[in-house]
Formats: sequence, C-alpha cells, structure tokens
Amino acid sequence: MYRHKILEAICKEEDLALRDLTRDFVNEEIMPVRQQIDDDKDHEIIRNILQGLTNMGFMRAIFPEKYGGSDINSAVTMCLPLEEIARGDSGIAVAFACCSWPFMPAVWVKNEVVLDYFGPIFCGDDLKIGCFNMTEPGGPSGGGGCDIENLGIQGRKIATRAVLDGNQWVLNGQKIWATNSGIADAYLMVCTTDPGLGNDGIALIYVPGDAEGLSFGKFEKKAGMAADRNTTTYLDNVRVPKEFRLVGPGEDARYFHANITLGRLVSAAMSVGNAQGAFETVLDFTGDRAVGKVAKPIRDHSICAGMLADMAIGIETARLAYLSGGYRFDHPEEYGAIHSIEQLSTASIAKVYAADVAVTVTNRAMELMGSYGYVRDCDVEKYWRDCKIIQLWEGGAQLGRFDVCRAYYDLPL
Repeated sequence: MYRHKILEAICKEEDLALRDLTRDFVNEEIMPVRQQIDDDKDHEIIRNILQGLTNMGFMRAIFPEKYGGSDINSAVTMCLPLEEIARGDSGIAVAFACCSWPFMPAVWVKNEVVLDYFGPIFCGDDLKIGCFNMTEPGGPSGGGGCDIENLGIQGRKIATRAVLDGNQWVLNGQKIWATNSGIADAYLMVCTTDPGLGNDGIALIYVPGDAEGLSFGKFEKKAGMAADRNTTTYLDNVRVPKEFRLVGPGEDARYFHANITLGRLVSAAMSVGNAQGAFETVLDFTGDRAVGKVAKPIRDHSICAGMLADMAIGIETARLAYLSGGYRFDHPEEYGAIHSIEQLSTASIAKVYAADVAVTVTNRAMELMGSYGYVRDCDVEKYWRDCKIIQLWEGGAQLGRFDVCRAYYDLPL
C-alpha cells in the first residue's frame, strides 16, 4: 500500500493505467515466447512483438497529434512501460525504446521539416524502426567509444563529419553499437561540422534508412540482448536536406545532452524491470523448493531470506530513483533545463544505481537457485546475461559516475 501511494504521488492516473496495460501485454505476448527469443535468428518473433506494441499506439505516442501521435513526452510516462517490457525481455525493451528515442530532439525543438517527413511514416499502422547513432570506434590517438558520450569533451572526439554543400548536408564516417542499426527506417546521426568548435560543432542530422551511401557491417554476436541488433554503420557521402539538421550550432549539443539524460533514465527503468523479473522468478523457486535437515522452503531459511530482502531493497530504491529522476526531467521549470548538468547528474544516479542493482540481483538469484539458475529453462540466466550491457552502454558505469559528480564540483576532463 505504501509503495502504491508513492507511485500515485509521482505518476498520473493515466501513467499507471498505461503501465498496467503494458504489464498485461507482456504477460500475454512476451512471457510465453521469451525462451525462444535468443534463437529467433530471423527476428520474426521479435518483430511480431514490436508490431503488437505498434498496434497499441506506443510507437507513435511521442509524435504530435496532427500526425496521429499522442503528444507524450513525459519521462515518467515513458519509463513505466519500459520497466514492464524489460521484465519480460530487456532486448525487446531497448529495441522498442530506440524506435522513438531519435525523434525526441525533433519533438522538443519542434523541427517541422523533420516531423512532417518522418511523422506520417512512424505514425502509420506498420512497424517502423528508429536508431540513435552516436558511438564511434576508437583510434590509435584516442577518441570514439565513450568519448562521444562524454559531455565534458564537448564533441571534440566526434569523427563523423557533416559538410554543408549547397542545400544538402554530406555525411562521412563510421558508427558502431547503435541499437536497431542496420534495420532502421530512420537514423539520427551524431556528427561534427568541425571538431575544433567543440559543442558548436556538434550536429544532429536525420537520415532516412534507405539513403544512398549508407551501408552496414555484420550484426554483433553478444552474450545477451538478442532482440537488440547492433552493427557497424558506414556513411559514404550520404546526402540529406540541410533542414534535416536538428537546429544549429550550440543548440544541437544541448539536445544531444538532453537525449543522453533521457536515455539514462529509461536505462534505469529497464534495469529495474530486468531485476524485477529475476526477483519474481527466484521468489517462486525458493518458495516451491524445500531443503535442509528439517525440510522447509529455501526462502524460509534466514540466510536466504536476508538475500531476498537485499534484492527487494535494491529494486524498490532503484525504482524510486528513476521515478524521481523522471519527475525532475518532466519539471524543468523547477529542476533545471532538460539539458542541464543537474538533470544529467540525477539521471546518471538512477542509471548507475539501477544497473548495479540489476547485476547484483541476477547474480544473487542464480546463487539461490543453484544449477537451475544457470539453465535456460528457468529464465534467470537470461536476465543475468541481458542486464550487464545496460551497465556498460551510454558511456559505461564509470562515465556515469563522472556525470554524477559534475553537478557537485568542476570535475576535470
């Protein structure tokens, strides 16, 4: 009851209704097939699930109503369904989230050219996939990797170049690791017009998925997150209208920062969902299986009860952390602009903490289940494999900690 009242204080009634609707979808459409997702080589099951979310109106939700969307741009509203989807499958959650993520900056700045072009496409009845493509490979002299997401470096390590040629941007470079890369219908590319300009050189440019000069490498083979497809993206003289740039010098950097902040909040929500799924699984297992000289359920032994308590404490506090961060993001008039250092710090606290909780919870769940936790039929090993990458993406756990500190003191680069 206490937890329910806390949610009511932070969330709107329609947010909780949307969460419950998503929970029903996950229980009916994801849970029965989640054991098959890792072996879904053609991604038929995955696309069917994403199409189901499209049918429910999720994919078009962030777009303005004139395109058929719902004008939803609240971080809290976005995070609650993502937690539920990740409870079923984290890879589905991130693939789903990244369909909309690239368009958040266009919605924030009201870029009518971009929204007029992509809005009708992404607000239709058929599944359309988006990709926010920022990370780059590193070189002998550094750069790439988490340097792209390190806002303290101010875009000086971005290698993908955007050159204005008449009324078109010409893009050249290479990107890696982006969710939905290689299969997306639209990309938001993080580029630079001149790395020497720092933040003023950062350019966010939209690219249709069928643009000439856009090509891809092989899909990465990963420990988990099978529904999250990643590949190298190559840009070879890719041309798009100059209006497909988000805004212009300085402003693009601000909304790049805001999108990273939002990404950390939804990453925290997905971590909580992953941990919640593992916790529910181990709670059932330890209640059904009896051990000991005087046989009693595993969870009735004091050492095991203590472990379960620590797992519950982590999940509940991580959930409140991302909801608090989401509430702050939704109220910039009180807590600072969405691209501010303060907002980034709060979101980073939620992401770092929740990702650590998910890794700890899945490890403890496996310990409580013994060998059963390590086999695919019992689900925990999938939660265990899937959650680790959340801790690593968006610059990694240590960059996240740097960004926490930036709100408290002037941290050197």
